[in-house]
Amino acid sequence: MFGSSYCARAHVQRTFEQLMNVLPSQLKDKPQVILLAGGRTPFRNDTDRELPFRQESNFYYLSGCSVPGSFLLALYQPEHTNASTRLSVKLSIPEIQAADLMWSVPPPTIEEAKQLFDVTDIAYSSELQGTIELLLQSHSEAVFHTLPRNSPLFPTLPEEYMATIVTSETHTATDAYLLSSLHKTRLIKDENEVAMLQRANDISSRAHETVMRVLGNAVQGAGIDRPLLPGEWLIEKEAEAEAIFVASCRREGAVHQAYLPIVAASRRAATLHYCCNDREFTWGPIKPHDHLNHGALAHGPAPERQLEPQLLLIDAGCEWDCYSADITRTMPVGNGGKFTEKGKQIYSLVLEMQQKSMKTLRPGVHWDTIQLLCHQILVEGFLDLGLFKGSKDEILRSGISSAFFPHGVGHSLGMDVHDVPSASKPINNMTILQDKVGHPSFYTYLRLRLPLAEGMVVTVEPGIYFHEHLLKAVDESEYVNHNLLEEYREMGGVRIEDDILITSDGCENLTKVRSDVEWLESVCSGEI
Repeated sequence: MFGSSYCARAHVQRTFEQLMNVLPSQLKDKPQVILLAGGRTPFRNDTDRELPFRQESNFYYLSGCSVPGSFLLALYQPEHTNASTRLSVKLSIPEIQAADLMWSVPPPTIEEAKQLFDVTDIAYSSELQGTIELLLQSHSEAVFHTLPRNSPLFPTLPEEYMATIVTSETHTATDAYLLSSLHKTRLIKDENEVAMLQRANDISSRAHETVMRVLGNAVQGAGIDRPLLPGEWLIEKEAEAEAIFVASCRREGAVHQAYLPIVAASRRAATLHYCCNDREFTWGPIKPHDHLNHGALAHGPAPERQLEPQLLLIDAGCEWDCYSADITRTMPVGNGGKFTEKGKQIYSLVLEMQQKSMKTLRPGVHWDTIQLLCHQILVEGFLDLGLFKGSKDEILRSGISSAFFPHGVGHSLGMDVHDVPSASKPINNMTILQDKVGHPSFYTYLRLRLPLAEGMVVTVEPGIYFHEHLLKAVDESEYVNHNLLEEYREMGGVRIEDDILITSDGCENLTKVRSDVEWLESVCSGEI
């Protein structure tokens, strides 16, 4: 549970090389040191009850170690011509305590850890203070790099470790360069990382399909006077769909979800990060806008109850060894597992936005271009449906399509689901070109604003939403057919999301669960 065949030393090497690119000249010739603390087991409020532990991403990237309470000390000597002596990586892990053996899983022994982790040396954490003091003596001008200190976002380094370094007259301690260098390094994935992202995608893809097939089976539990077995489970609530998704991932060995699953039925699908997942599906004669369903029981026999035709949006993905999947599927519920006419119109338009985006992906293409493309396709589609009226160019310049597609078309994906934000959307960004076709609102919520490069992994997740708050911005728009729009308002929203690896000449889709209309309807209706 603590490690894998993870290429940690290669990541440390790449990070130091990135550091050397950004260091001021007066620091470049000096020995460089990275000192990091791993995460500690969290506890619930003021109790001794453990919460799930997940290692801090940057620490795992440089160590491959998920042991709580560990530390990393890496030394890079740029003046060494021998590659074998230029880099050393020391991992410090906690010693086994007697209480560990009784209450929880103990950390590995030193000998076990040597078989688990790709580092130069391993010792107990109690020896780290002495190791730091020896390093200070042997490398009198070393530059120590840490993640931002006194930040709640990262594990805290104990004061005794930093005190000796900070008070030294010949050594430098800085938190100005490491995080940005780590983010730039993590932006490009190596073969080992892609394999883990693929594993997370495979498990999550099967989980999405499992939910669809349980919907299609429509197993009825009426009259069974005992707890339902998994094969008898119904999905009549958002929470039930979430439970089956998470269970499917967990039974394949995925310990963590990459983020809180979003399971939103009916109009709730218009809320982008709806994580409540606590409502029933919409039942007749109750209308789609009634979120409470007047207390109707999910499993109670009631012949007069009939599912209203609606959409169910599930945005969920698991982690595999700290690497994330991020997949969204929108599926028909009710109506015999088939889309309504208007539901199919909007779903097909979102699918077109995604498929044309993916055909455009290759190194050198700026992500802003993909965002603009999606808005162009949306405007053309709404004109064809009669939802928009007027000139395509004028509508694009007006920005009203942002009321229906308010978010970015995707983001960098890796160890974190919204990965390496300082690298994917840098503050000082010289790559952005002026858009003379669209509107500034198209780019407000983009989390990636760079030209694509080989080895990047990105999500492609266009969507169309009918959200009451957002639609207020177009209430007076001359470009909107307001009468026709009323017929779509109760739909909620549609999003389709796949995880994409940028290759040397294009891209590769890591997500395996299908999204075409014919297959979706066949599965959700129980036909296949």
